[in-house]
Amino acid sequence: MEQFAKLGLSKDVLSILKEAGFKTPSEIQEKTIPLALAGRDIIGGSATGSGKTLAFASPIIENLIPGQSIQSLILTPTRELAEQVATSIRHFSRNKRLNISAIYGGVDIQRQIRDLRRTDVVVGTPGRILDHLERRTLNLSRVKCLVLDEADRMLDMGFIKDVELIIRKCPT
Repeated sequence: MEQFAKLGLSKDVLSILKEAGFKTPSEIQEKTIPLALAGRDIIGGSATGSGKTLAFASPIIENLIPGQSIQSLILTPTRELAEQVATSIRHFSRNKRLNISAIYGGVDIQRQIRDLRRTDVVVGTPGRILDHLERRTLNLSRVKCLVLDEADRMLDMGFIKDVELIIRKCPT
């Protein structure tokens, strides 16, 4: 845990990591967490299972204040990945009590609309995020952190224009 502590993570996050059995940070975590905590922009790549989700989630968890509207948006190429990432962030942020919403197509949009009213972090697919933006049920004006998870895959799947539209809705 000492190595995770040196990255700048709080006791709240460290206790969750210890409980989950984490021992030492992976290379991607070691290189990105301190930069992200300092507010720097990061482009990173790493193999599946190397801890990328924790690498981008821990600075989000550390820097957001619960109940202050949507402060972070994580775009993923698939609903399965959106759900997986949302579940991970919910687990890692248990001590912080952040509200995390997974937003993707194929499920009840009315429930998503209700959930968005109290959400701190949105994890979603480009198509459904655009749908909410067009309906004006999603406001990205207070987003402090934008993550493009598996950006290469989103581009391969033809989401470039959707992603660009969404980025333009976020503060610079």
